[in-house]
Amino acid sequence: MVFVADSSFAVLTLLKLVSGLPAVSLLTRLRLDAALYDPAPRRDRHQQGRPRLKGKRRPTLERVLANPKTEWRKLKLDHWYGKGKRTVEICTETAVWYHSGKAPVEIRWVLIRDPLGEFEPQALLSTKLSHTPRQILTWFIQRWRLEVTFEEARAHVGIETQRQWNDLAIARTTPVLFGLFSLVTLMAHALIKKETKAVRQAVWYTKEHPTFSDAIAIVRRCLWSSCHFSTSRRPSEVVKISRSLLERLTDAVCYAA
Repeated sequence: MVFVADSSFAVLTLLKLVSGLPAVSLLTRLRLDAALYDPAPRRDRHQQGRPRLKGKRRPTLERVLANPKTEWRKLKLDHWYGKGKRTVEICTETAVWYHSGKAPVEIRWVLIRDPLGEFEPQALLSTKLSHTPRQILTWFIQRWRLEVTFEEARAHVGIETQRQWNDLAIARTTPVLFGLFSLVTLMAHALIKKETKAVRQAVWYTKEHPTFSDAIAIVRRCLWSSCHFSTSRRPSEVVKISRSLLERLTDAVCYAA
């Protein structure tokens, strides 16, 4: 079981707890100025005093990044945040992360930099030392899709905004809303093939793939056009408008939150 989290979960107490669980690991970001050490040397049987918690202090990842002698290895990834293949440079080792008053934690750290300079260098860690850099980066990139799903589901479907007072009601509505999110996504996927302009564009924002806003608008347009809405029976209440104006009004309503 692999947990992937953001930097707010890079807490030594939590990392130590997870590292002691069998078949469980945690991936998160690592500060570039984190205090890293060698493992504690073996204790001699005749040695007195408290056992050492750590070994020799290692250079921070900031110094590793700035050191011209650091050996970087190129790593080709098939998926990079929805932008296709990407080649990055990585440097990885195992170390002990220690802070005064906290239990030391053995980690696998991966330092990442972009040869093109399009993003700032960053570091990731895993509580499982046997994880490879490719595994760590692939799992961490997959986390982005989950974050977007939660954000879009909250903004457009209302997850975590329910106002029920009963715990059972909340336990029921949340899965239903997630199911609605999936249903809209599947319907939009089928309808996009028929849409000539499925992706809404803006002057300040260019996108190639539809977002959930586009998906829910496509589904709304399909459902509304298929339904038979009741109309007034009095001719005096009927106002004819142009087809272009009707389409613009419909489009505006489809994209309303």
